[in-house]
Amino acid sequence: MGEPHGIGIVGLGVISGQYLATLGTHPGVRIAATADLDTARAAAVAAEIPGCRASTVDELVADPNVQTVLNLTVPAAHAEVALAALRQGKNVFGEKPLAPALSAARGVIDAAGSAWVGCAPDTVLGTGIQTARAVVDDGEIGRPVAAVATWVSAGHEAWHPNPDFYYRPGGGPLFDMGPYYLTSLFHLLGPVARVSGASSRPRDVRLIASGPRAGEEIPVEIDTHVTGILEHVGGAVSTVTFSFDGAASEAAPIEVHGETGTLSLPDPNMFDGEVRLRRPGDDRWSPIAPRAGYANAGRGIGLLDFVSGGRRTDGTIALHVLEIMTALAESAQSGRRIDLTTTAERPALVPLTTETQWRMR
Repeated sequence: MGEPHGIGIVGLGVISGQYLATLGTHPGVRIAATADLDTARAAAVAAEIPGCRASTVDELVADPNVQTVLNLTVPAAHAEVALAALRQGKNVFGEKPLAPALSAARGVIDAAGSAWVGCAPDTVLGTGIQTARAVVDDGEIGRPVAAVATWVSAGHEAWHPNPDFYYRPGGGPLFDMGPYYLTSLFHLLGPVARVSGASSRPRDVRLIASGPRAGEEIPVEIDTHVTGILEHVGGAVSTVTFSFDGAASEAAPIEVHGETGTLSLPDPNMFDGEVRLRRPGDDRWSPIAPRAGYANAGRGIGLLDFVSGGRRTDGTIALHVLEIMTALAESAQSGRRIDLTTTAERPALVPLTTETQWRMR
């Protein structure tokens, strides 16, 4: 197998625990360094990992033992940390979005050189989305003609003690949850050529419902109900809805309609879940056994995929998805249909890989 691939983690917030559960004991990688604004937190995590040291960000990106920087900082710092790592010739894998603004995200991709830039979500590499893609690619629903993606909730202030950033520019249901759904639609149907959007903001304030700030009002600076139409290069048309203005939805998270069948997909924020197929004349949905994807995967599988030779979470996909979201917001404000300027190549399907297989290779 050779020497383990050295990883340095910048940002040790809550999400880092999920990455460490996937990467911490994998024989193909080694957590060499940690860095965080809270130096005590970085030190505490490093102390639990043999051979790992806590450092500053500048020290971490220059560390010769670090080959790839895992960027788990807040979105506002994504581009800054990525560029610092790329200047040192390091690969970068980061949480979504690639950057808060499209111009900054382009700058990250342009600075990559011979290094690799990858970006979440890697949930699309699990058995849920990958099995659905295998069905589509095998022609089992005929030519794909349309898809519908729906995510509806009452808003994160119902449970989050500090939900302010969800209601500021760069937040909202589109930029918070959209990457999971839009990246899935990309894997299923390919890149998008143009979009049309509409949005609304029914309330100008929100009421925090939990934690020490319960009862406090916070301002709403962005639209909280976003709908859109995506025209895929291949001819399919997707309709999407992302909302903080409903109680819930019984609609399937994603449905893909083909000329000879329809697929119902599980939550793209998860790695697995049941894929179901229904054809004209059927009186019920038929479950599809997993046939592709990393089984029982967790966050960090996209980085392991890269280390083992894949680039299925390439940053060009994240850049394209960010432009889709940015263009939807722009279209909603201007009333114009927006042609996209980016594209990306659909990566290879993930062969069905058991947890034992991906944890050991």
